[in-house]
Amino acid sequence: MATSRYILDNALDAVGNTPIIRLDKIAAEEGLKCNLLGKVEFLSVGGSVKDRIAKAMVLAAEKEGRLIPGQSVVIEPTSGNTGIGLAMACAIKGYSVIITLPNKMSREKEALLRALGAKVIRTPDGEPWDSPNSHIGVAQRLQREIPHAVILDQYGNVRITARLARANPYSQQVNNPLAHEYATGPEIIDAVISTPSSPLRPSSMKVDALIASAGTGGTITGISRALKKTHNSDCIVVGVDPVCVIHCPFSHFLTPSMIAFGSPYVVEGIGYDFIPEVLSRDPGDVDTWLKTTDEEAFKAVQRLMRKEGLLVGGSSGSALSGTLTWLKSKQGRKFADTEGMNVVVLLPDGIRNYMSKEWFLNLALRSEPSPLADQSDELEASMRRASL
Repeated sequence: MATSRYILDNALDAVGNTPIIRLDKIAAEEGLKCNLLGKVEFLSVGGSVKDRIAKAMVLAAEKEGRLIPGQSVVIEPTSGNTGIGLAMACAIKGYSVIITLPNKMSREKEALLRALGAKVIRTPDGEPWDSPNSHIGVAQRLQREIPHAVILDQYGNVRITARLARANPYSQQVNNPLAHEYATGPEIIDAVISTPSSPLRPSSMKVDALIASAGTGGTITGISRALKKTHNSDCIVVGVDPVCVIHCPFSHFLTPSMIAFGSPYVVEGIGYDFIPEVLSRDPGDVDTWLKTTDEEAFKAVQRLMRKEGLLVGGSSGSALSGTLTWLKSKQGRKFADTEGMNVVVLLPDGIRNYMSKEWFLNLALRSEPSPLADQSDELEASMRRASL
């Protein structure tokens, strides 16, 4: 969570500044010599990496005069986390909010949105993104029909003034990628270069690789630019997507087995049936793309919980699964086998939003307990026998 020695003016001041945590137990199980590091975004005040762009978009729209107190209605099509960030920001700022949310997204997300004062409209899952019945199509119709309605548009808000954004990462001109280029990326760099190398914990003192799952694509685009432009031009950036979507804009990364169009996937918040405008088409920004399955993602979630104590959501599992797959590849192997290499995986959100989902209940309540749990069962049984 954002930390400060001072009293903060409001919750928006607690967005970002999330920690990077060593994933040493998983690294040891995988036989990795590199430093495997997790950027833990669920510790932001609203619970996800999307807090950052929600804050940036609201402050930018206010400065531009697009949001008018007492009049404007904020509308946003979302998988949930951006909506939660916007609802939080608008609760603080005093704007009405309407969120259009696909049916597959969790009840927890809807409950949180409503708790923050947002109106939630559910939309069918199977509609193409450009259908009038999709969450994007419904939001666009509502904007046309409701006076003073504004869509801040996480997928396509690409109007930028980089000089102003650099001076203030939450200024009036910041869009989705720039919020990460001038805030999230520098946080990662600062944490790595501020941690001394030692014989016990060697470090290259650079971010050598960054792996992130892709939703709108703004996070991976912005962080990549921060790393490659100002820190380490040789940093490898890896994008991770569900198997049945086509986020990757470069066909040479894809094989027919990597895409099964029309197949449903359970992990929320990543992958679309179109390439958002904010996802960079520059092949220098994202070096390679990997596909992950739901099963791989949820197994990785369980490892992060049981081995590292991190209560992450499904897209974090996708990111870790993709990371471990990449580290076994020809490109990734040299990183895996080199002491001191810093491999950062972005963990976008926490389990709070998914606790009623079947995949989590199966993981939490129906999976094998840890060995310590077995020992406690034996102790409990012996205590009952002793009391007889």
